[in-house]
Amino acid sequence: MLLIDRFFTILFDTVFDVLPILGILLGFQLFVLKQKIPNFKKVATGFAFVLVGLAFFLQGLEQTLFPIGRLMAEQLTNPEFLFGKEMIGEFKFSWQDYYWVYLFAFAIGFSTTIAEPSLLAVAIKAQEVSGGAIGTWGLRIAVALGVAIGISLGTFRIVTGYPIHWFIIAGYIVVVFQTFYAPRMIVPLAYDSGGVTTSTVTVPLVAALGLGLAETVPGRSALIDGFGLIAFASLFPIMSVMAYAQMAEYRALKQQRLMAEKRPNSE
Repeated sequence: MLLIDRFFTILFDTVFDVLPILGILLGFQLFVLKQKIPNFKKVATGFAFVLVGLAFFLQGLEQTLFPIGRLMAEQLTNPEFLFGKEMIGEFKFSWQDYYWVYLFAFAIGFSTTIAEPSLLAVAIKAQEVSGGAIGTWGLRIAVALGVAIGISLGTFRIVTGYPIHWFIIAGYIVVVFQTFYAPRMIVPLAYDSGGVTTSTVTVPLVAALGLGLAETVPGRSALIDGFGLIAFASLFPIMSVMAYAQMAEYRALKQQRLMAEKRPNSE
């Protein structure tokens, strides 16, 4: 009964939150464009499915993803796990001791990004628009690697307590340099890829991991150190996608040079 009551509470909140969006869409359609909504019954049914789906998703976040993220952070930073029961009382924390945290952050960042529905939608559209020049799986893997590396580095920052702004500034300096040398067609897509990763699957788990890690690592503040991990998940995919395009361009140019060198010999 508690689950059902909680679901209807979330459903009511979801309806209340989505009403402004519905009002804007209907307002423009009826009063600005002055046209009826085509297939109104179909649209209304789909909208109802969206509301119920969002409510189920939000309840799932509360019951599963947030607790799992915090639980994994607590378990991976437990002194008994890091040093063993016989070493309790003798250990001294060092950033090297948290290598399982970095590995878990990499794995969870990669897997959640691959499963991200918004990234899949963008990758399919990019392949269609580019005529197959941008592969769906190539883009997804490039973005997932960027997120995985970013989250791993973000957990390292939480463990060490280094200021976040130095990491972000250094990252955007790299992005600016890459922007000048990356293929023109990939730059806008790379910047969009950073935003695509901060979506339904990745954000809840990453945020829970960051907060749980900051709460369990000695000397860290959940408010100061726990947040900011999502910024790494947004920044590093931009670098990885442009790097992917730069490597592809380099391989293509190298292949062209090899073919050009073979032609005179064949003649």
